[in-house]
Amino acid sequence: MLVSAIAASAQDATVNRVGAVTNLPLPRFVSLKAAEGNVRRGPSLTHRIDWVFKRRNMPLMITAEHGHWRRVQDRDGAGGWVHYALLSGARTVLVEQDMLRLHARPDPASPVVAALELGVVARLGECDPAWCRVSAGGYRGWTLKDHLWGVRPGEIRD
Repeated sequence: MLVSAIAASAQDATVNRVGAVTNLPLPRFVSLKAAEGNVRRGPSLTHRIDWVFKRRNMPLMITAEHGHWRRVQDRDGAGGWVHYALLSGARTVLVEQDMLRLHARPDPASPVVAALELGVVARLGECDPAWCRVSAGGYRGWTLKDHLWGVRPGEIRD
């Protein structure tokens, strides 16, 4: 019983954490502002560059903060420390289903206005508990949230 109470407490702490620098929720989603972003082993220029993100607007999840540095991870869990100037608060999502249908309204019976390929990065618009409005390639429509990476399951956006 004590073990499950400790586990529940740890889970609550994870869900309700805020960044020490920004006081914003952790984890949270952002996007890569730059066309390239060095991903470092630690939060300073003296740390080794492990790899480079090379996809502008790619959604990333911030998991920690230290000064001007943010620890981020991508959809596959790869990540490290990135300077905050390379990140944007503009929300994007990654399409996780090939030929994902976009509907005119948040209703599966509404007309399909477009289909997005697997891996497309789309701008995130408003979201209700199950659906989000996204736009990519000049197309805009609604899709089920569980086919997107870069938005929390219960997240509501106006």
